[in-house]
Amino acid sequence: MNVLELIGRDQPLFDADIAGSEAELSAQVAEGRFLVIGGAGSIGQAVVREIFKRHPRVLHVVDISENNMVELVRDLRSTLGYIDGDFRTFAIDCGSVEFDALMRWSAGYDYVLNLSALKHVRSEKDPFTLMRMVDVNILNTVATIDQAQAGGARKYFCVSTDKAANPVNMMGASKRIMEMFLMRASLELPISTARFANVAFSDGSLLHGFNQRFAKRQPFAAPSDVRRYFVTPQESGELCLMSCLLGENRDIFFPKLSERLHLITFAEIAERYLAARGYEAFPCATEDEARACIDERLAQRQWPCCFLASDTSGEKDFEEFYTDRETLDMARFESIGVIRNEPLFDTSKLAFFTTRIDALKASREWDRDALVELFHAMLPEFGHKDTGKYLDDKM
Repeated sequence: MNVLELIGRDQPLFDADIAGSEAELSAQVAEGRFLVIGGAGSIGQAVVREIFKRHPRVLHVVDISENNMVELVRDLRSTLGYIDGDFRTFAIDCGSVEFDALMRWSAGYDYVLNLSALKHVRSEKDPFTLMRMVDVNILNTVATIDQAQAGGARKYFCVSTDKAANPVNMMGASKRIMEMFLMRASLELPISTARFANVAFSDGSLLHGFNQRFAKRQPFAAPSDVRRYFVTPQESGELCLMSCLLGENRDIFFPKLSERLHLITFAEIAERYLAARGYEAFPCATEDEARACIDERLAQRQWPCCFLASDTSGEKDFEEFYTDRETLDMARFESIGVIRNEPLFDTSKLAFFTTRIDALKASREWDRDALVELFHAMLPEFGHKDTGKYLDDKM
């Protein structure tokens, strides 16, 4: 299947910008020592591939998923083959003592790219997963920046999200708070980041779920009223690499909106997906109906689908990459916009956040409301959208 066609496009986003910057990108990669954290996730693998194919001196990859790391290596060996540089993978947690030992053993990296994240809106449903989101999206970022700087890094990159612009869910808010910590850290180490749209068929995404549901002969479910921007995995890797190597300190890269990047509903993609596999989407009014008629409809080359209006917490009505309070540079690239930032941050707020998190952890007992209240204190305009219903309660 052609991913571009499924998401409603006929051409890649960044080809012109990549071609225009290729000499500079290749030269920097060829002489660089790279560490990619979270490199076995969907975006991480795309970033690793973009670096690997430009033959770096050193490329080390860290991820907690041993199985995904194996697939990353198999995929590279089966397509790009081998490089002369030092390529290694380490199945460890970036918040662990083992990672700290790796950073000391490595003698440092020129570029540290952090792609690790808890990215699901569903992760805010309980206080324990929500605290882990704070750890992964915020505190581990702060810690790995310190470790990168201690190792003499020239640049630190980490991925943000379009949901950090005017966030309505805790995941987006956690990334916005992360960006606040980045501004402070940028005084000591050059940092850049990227906000981009949903990555089509990334692990755990709804589109990835289509693959799983199809393989298991199960009904599809998708919101009929949620429209999103999508980029391909390769485009996510290209945007991250461009930001890391070509971004100035505190820059946030994002895809420009144009005729090549437009909103599309999940239901539309589901219909295109099934058509590409020779099936017609068969609408069902309820989950029970969809489950009950699966065998009957598949025999007629029809696939039961529940396309219903969204009513779960944290779903943003529309996607945006920047706010009217941010300064933009829209002239530097053809298809990439850049948010320019001054190092603005409130030291007392950042200290309050870490002190409060430390206190909650020390108590070994906290509820979701305590974390929501803390996020509101950090982001007074946080428009948290809580309906009391969560994605885990739906098919």
